[in-house]
Amino acid sequence: MTITKIIPLIIVIAAVIALAVWFKTEPSEVLEKRLPGRDKTTVTANDQVPLSEMRGTLAKSDGVPADIPGAWPRFRGENFDNIFHDEQVPLQKNWPESGPKVLWSLEVGEGYAGAAVRNGCVYILDYDRENQADALRCLSLADGKEIWRYSYPVKVKRNHGMSRTVPAVTDKYVVSLGPKCHVTCLDAESGAFRWMIDLVRQFGTKVPLWYAGQCPLIDNGRAIIAPGGKVLMTAVDCATGKIIWETENPHHGQMTHSSIMPLEFAGRRMFVYCASSFVVGVSAQDGQILWESTDWKIRSATVPSPLIIGEGKIFFCGGYNAGSMMMRLTEEKGRIIPQTLFRLGPEIFDSIQQTPILYGGYIYGVRSDEQLVCLDLEGKIVWTGGSDNKFGLGPYLIANGLIYIMNDSGLLTLAGATPNGYQPLAQARVLTGPDSWGPMAMAWGRLILRDLTKMICLDVTEK
Repeated sequence: MTITKIIPLIIVIAAVIALAVWFKTEPSEVLEKRLPGRDKTTVTANDQVPLSEMRGTLAKSDGVPADIPGAWPRFRGENFDNIFHDEQVPLQKNWPESGPKVLWSLEVGEGYAGAAVRNGCVYILDYDRENQADALRCLSLADGKEIWRYSYPVKVKRNHGMSRTVPAVTDKYVVSLGPKCHVTCLDAESGAFRWMIDLVRQFGTKVPLWYAGQCPLIDNGRAIIAPGGKVLMTAVDCATGKIIWETENPHHGQMTHSSIMPLEFAGRRMFVYCASSFVVGVSAQDGQILWESTDWKIRSATVPSPLIIGEGKIFFCGGYNAGSMMMRLTEEKGRIIPQTLFRLGPEIFDSIQQTPILYGGYIYGVRSDEQLVCLDLEGKIVWTGGSDNKFGLGPYLIANGLIYIMNDSGLLTLAGATPNGYQPLAQARVLTGPDSWGPMAMAWGRLILRDLTKMICLDVTEK
């Protein structure tokens, strides 16, 4: 027999043996019918929990709400601008070498989920890795002690951390969006269950790369969420869990890490959102699309949220060479029309992760080269912090004319929020990192920060 005849025979025999072994081997996972929105996501059949079991458990602890005023009730604060506005609270303009006083600290699951604050309580969406569960935790603003936690089972593997969203809270409700797109509404005071929606199952949402980063919004008693998939956006009644309206998704936009921002223009209230392939303005009244534009889209991860400038202007930015863009809305015969005013290359301004801040008619933010930058509203650089002052992907917040900015490793810098150049005032290492990326929160001069596994509360008031 020639060699050309022997080789095919060997291949056939090997295939038969492999097939026999395969049939005798137990399957490694349970297979199920393919569902919409499950393609190319981190969700697997074994990760899914039956809908009847999605309701979690509430555990009470001995913490009590603090008798402290002030609120930071959602991502970017009460006015969605990332600015602490209470000038009645005097803030320190310099610190001792040890930094501001640490009021409390606690260990948290791996991630970048920031805090919301209301009625003396701190709300964080954590991940309990030991019990494989999302955990919405309510803590005392005074000492960080846990008041209650609501947990529900969901398997999340490490992928640059797990949880990374900020809850939204009112006097009645707290709403969270988990890493695998579970939206949960609880009673803000007691933690009692209201409702839960699995966006993957109900809307065919595709879990974003690095898990969900969209922070929920509560508007007039409704939870506003952008699932992508079957619908672009939806409003859910916080009291009942019933869908109030749904927005069509004509371009099949997927959920991004960007969050929804409200905007008032031409007598209409709308929600602005950066979907995966376009930006859109949705009517707050009925969920209808008021305008849309494909001028702004990012090929890779869309993370920063729209920055509302005023007078119909919206500033967009992103990383991965996306740069930035200023858009203006105009009204013609009852129609809202978006127009691109200018674009900026990444060497002028871009942002991989954080959303910049509009303050005093200027835009402050950190570029992908890690420098703090001040822009005017025409897109011109007013100043940069210089290559000797780099902040990585860290968060920042403005309070009473001061900017608090943290680098990746937990070094906190205090500087003047002024167009008159970079003016550092104080600096202290308050966390050890890594990845001190979680959004900041401030209430009554208490600054809440975190790195990958630790959250702290600092007293930055002037005594």
